[in-house]
Amino acid sequence: MSARYAYEYSVIRVVPRPEREEFVNAGAILFCDARDFLHAKIDLDEGRLLALCPEIDLDVVKGHLDGVCRISTGGTAAGPIGLLSPRERFRWLVAPRSTVLQPSAPHAGLCEEPDAALERLLDQLVRTKRLGRLV
Repeated sequence: MSARYAYEYSVIRVVPRPEREEFVNAGAILFCDARDFLHAKIDLDEGRLLALCPEIDLDVVKGHLDGVCRISTGGTAAGPIGLLSPRERFRWLVAPRSTVLQPSAPHAGLCEEPDAALERLLDQLVRTKRLGRLV
């Protein structure tokens, strides 16, 4: 039997108008301390987001989502926050905020491979069948 590792994750949400509390799940962040793993993946359904808020600036949203990925990767390209430890970067990324990008509350799980667990989370919580138009 393979070893199983505890992990924490958060879903990244795009909330175009926070006062309406409507959102589109856009990605996920997974942190596994035992494997020194922190990674964020994005899979934004632009059509769903535009259906919710036609006037949203997709380029700005994508820029901020890219920032989440840079911070999860760490290093100087992510600025001062990128120099923190993976645990500290995860805590910073999942801190509650009331902006257009909001993380869900952190949740926990067990996995053998953090990369595979992150893909499963994206399939379950973020990815949708892309429709050409709304009926």
